[in-house]
Amino acid sequence: MILAAGAARASIALRGAEWREWSYGGTDLLWPGDSAVWSAIAPILFPVVGWTRGGRVRVRATEYPLGLHGFAADMDFAVAEQGDGYVRLVLEDGPATRVLYPFAFRFEIAYRLTPAAMDVTLLVENTGNGPMPYAAGLHPGFRWPLAGSNAPHRIVFKTSETPEVPVITSDGLFSAGKRPVPLEGTILHLTPALFANEALCFLNVSSSKLLYDNGAGQGLLLSAENFPHLALWARPPAPFLAIEAWTGHGDPEHFDGDLFDKPSMIALAPGERGWHAARFEFVPDISRLGPDLQPRPHLPKGR
Repeated sequence: MILAAGAARASIALRGAEWREWSYGGTDLLWPGDSAVWSAIAPILFPVVGWTRGGRVRVRATEYPLGLHGFAADMDFAVAEQGDGYVRLVLEDGPATRVLYPFAFRFEIAYRLTPAAMDVTLLVENTGNGPMPYAAGLHPGFRWPLAGSNAPHRIVFKTSETPEVPVITSDGLFSAGKRPVPLEGTILHLTPALFANEALCFLNVSSSKLLYDNGAGQGLLLSAENFPHLALWARPPAPFLAIEAWTGHGDPEHFDGDLFDKPSMIALAPGERGWHAARFEFVPDISRLGPDLQPRPHLPKGR
């Protein structure tokens, strides 16, 4: 499906409800994918985020083969609503999901394109008769370099973050150890060496916004609501940077508990809904952003 708004264009696939293309004035912002490196572009993560221990989860006394990032990316969604620059897609439980995740649910993803931004909203509803645990996330890969810039790129957080992240094990689990991140106040300079030891997973962040700055005056601004975790991931020299918003994260290294006990899972009561939203905005002139990553008011000349 093609969405258009002003000089912006985007495409959304029914498979996985994946955001596949996004351009602003002819400048491509999402990376195109590469089956030799990472075939996805912007997968949706549900009903878990990250790796599960042994590629399985346990619910009460039964194990289920639920692996990395869950199953939503491999499912066909249905169109629930479509309009100018807007589409809402839905996935409901069925035989194919219940062998992986024994819960009744309705999972909706809405994309709304404006001339400078893409708004993505996730709605998770428990349609069953008992409690339901879940995690969800967004995993878009943006071009690195961005907008053709050869200048050094950086991430600018809205507020200061703890300059360390969990050490990720060789099988993708979260160890108890931490490793330092070379944050300079709110600024993280992007280099290939940063990603030599897996993703940078910032848990329980204080920043609701971050800026991906291409060093040449343009950037991408992420604003997140109800996503407590942010992750950065790349595979240099592949030309992408994934900027991810998560509600949950991978299993701890020695976790062997029930899915309900997995850290950072959300449990919905019957009929309850969970809501999560993010805005990805292309900023043609980042000098117009203040230190809080809000647009500065336009002042007439001489003021």
